[in-house]
Amino acid sequence: MSLSKLFCDKSAAFSAKHERRKEARPGELLDAALDLFVEKGFAATRVEEVAAHAGVSKGTLFLYFSSKEELLKEVVRHNISGHFKDWNNQFECFQGSTAEMLGYCMSAWWERVGATRASGISKLMVCEARNFPDIAAFYQQEVIAPGQALIRRILQRGMDRGEFRQMELDYAVYSVIAPMMFLILAKHSNGVCVQDQAEMDPKKYIAAQLGTILHGLSMPPGDLAQPAENARA
Repeated sequence: MSLSKLFCDKSAAFSAKHERRKEARPGELLDAALDLFVEKGFAATRVEEVAAHAGVSKGTLFLYFSSKEELLKEVVRHNISGHFKDWNNQFECFQGSTAEMLGYCMSAWWERVGATRASGISKLMVCEARNFPDIAAFYQQEVIAPGQALIRRILQRGMDRGEFRQMELDYAVYSVIAPMMFLILAKHSNGVCVQDQAEMDPKKYIAAQLGTILHGLSMPPGDLAQPAENARA
């Protein structure tokens, strides 16, 4: 093989490797930013650290993201809000009962967000939103509003089909959001939210919360006398 041929082959290989590396950089930077934002907090994380964590220079980071705030916004889009189109499409195609849909929604959200590194974004926002009102407003628009709208659609479907009782949706949505937020906080609180640092089984937890949402805590009217009869026996 000639020296020129060897040089061309190596040059082509380097070019292809360089191109792949360049294309991968935005994703690597988003992954690095997510890790550091969740670990250290938004305020305490410097862009130099994000760049170093991703294996690039600070200047390279600014080729893709104009500021630390824009970097965080893209982290949110990439990991959460960018999925709402697909989630709403799944709502349109779902064929089961609304109770099944609600259970699927809660389980799927946990598998795709709660059980992943992206769950740390919720903790991050709870901790730092007060100090960064612009970011809080962005998160409200990109995540909170469309998330609540999707839950409203599910609950409205249940009411329209006669599966759920009539309810005030502005407040009913929180009966679904609140237990899922607790699961997130329990995951990121080093055992503070769970008694004796007990192991939390997400599937069992979601099933229990879903049962409470769908059926409440009261016994069905026909079963109310049964505990007293059993006690006398």
